[in-house]
Amino acid sequence: MHQFLNNMWKALSTENETFLNILLIPAGLIEAYLTISLSIIVFNISLSFKRKILCVFLLAFTSISISAFIPAPYCIILNYFFVFLLIKFFTKMSYLKSFIASIFSAFTFGIINTLIQNPYITILNINFETYLKIPIYRICYLAIIYLIVILIIFIMKKFKNKRISLDYIDNLDKKTLRILIINVIIGFVTLILQLVITTFYINVVPITITFANFLLFICFFGTSIYSFTRIIKLADTRKNLESVEEYNKSLNILYDEVKGFNHDFKNIISTIDGYVDNNDIKRLRKYLEEVKEDCMITKNLSILNPRIINNPGIYSLLNNKYFKATNAGIKFDLDFFLDLDTLQVNNYKFSRILGVLLDNAIEEAEKCDEKIIKVSFRREDKNHRAVILIQNTYTNKNVNINEIFKKGFSGKQNHSGIGLWEVRKYVRNSKNLDLFTTKNNTFFIQELTIYDIEVEDQKST
Repeated sequence: MHQFLNNMWKALSTENETFLNILLIPAGLIEAYLTISLSIIVFNISLSFKRKILCVFLLAFTSISISAFIPAPYCIILNYFFVFLLIKFFTKMSYLKSFIASIFSAFTFGIINTLIQNPYITILNINFETYLKIPIYRICYLAIIYLIVILIIFIMKKFKNKRISLDYIDNLDKKTLRILIINVIIGFVTLILQLVITTFYINVVPITITFANFLLFICFFGTSIYSFTRIIKLADTRKNLESVEEYNKSLNILYDEVKGFNHDFKNIISTIDGYVDNNDIKRLRKYLEEVKEDCMITKNLSILNPRIINNPGIYSLLNNKYFKATNAGIKFDLDFFLDLDTLQVNNYKFSRILGVLLDNAIEEAEKCDEKIIKVSFRREDKNHRAVILIQNTYTNKNVNINEIFKKGFSGKQNHSGIGLWEVRKYVRNSKNLDLFTTKNNTFFIQELTIYDIEVEDQKST
């Protein structure tokens, strides 16, 4: 046993490239796990445990493989690139959002490295080459880095309400988005230069300069995060203001409808009384159907309420499509029994899918003699899913429900036919979405189903 411990200490305290490479394999797995965890926690990204573990193993494998052939710091830069690719692939987010999520973990490791590396080498009185080649120094340094990152992750878990959502990036105007992109690129270039300086000039840079550099790095990083959160809040506020404007429009119309209905109430009762006195049931039923249609308008307008449709983007979309349909003479029935905050779906993609399906329904219903659209949002807790059902009257009873999703297919003149093709493409690439298209003699039906991601993962395992 004593001999074994002596051999272990000798292997750890002397240059041993093979032994060091073996020890860096578990270190690579730990670092990959911490890197992915940082991005997920800070930006509140939805990623199942199974997909997270797969992402970690792929990142660790590529990181260890790259490090075996490419020296630091260039291997680290390539690792950042693979973090970006993996987040993009596993989360299905846009390129910009994936890049922002991946660069956060890079900044975190970069800032800690800037603060720790120079004092660590100075205190132990070793040079950079010794730090790289002797396992014990490398392992202790990595342990310090990982412990600090674990502490940061632990703190972030305690402040769940402080996490940042990346969904609002899709709603930013072009000028603001351009400023954000430039800021992220400058930050990434700064990080790369910092890695190069740390790697090649660590032995000649005094600790005071290292500390000053660390403070500047923290200030830049903190200012960038603050600016980013302010942009997100401004985008959120703008969306809320748009929702309030839409709601005010609905309230004005609802007020006029109720006022008109109240004014005619005595006349309505007198008319019903006349039919009853004459026992004219046939005309009474017809008249009541007409009254119910007016009541349905009031019901729909009362549902178009941001407190019920609790997502500013979806509320604005439904509001616009409702008035577009009613202005075209279409009877638009809306039922809403769903908390949109529970949907595990990208808001930007969801609004695009909903927009395409509603536009198609309006265009088809407008051609019919009987113009009707029925839309319902409901939650099915028993099946762990949300269902959005869109039904509309249509003219072409022979339409092929498979052909309409092909790229370039369109029944309209001067139309590219991209909308439904993009919808089908996104649905197929999403593990928790399904779109069922059916038809009957009266209605063309699109049923979008959004399953809970955790339940889908349990099914797949």
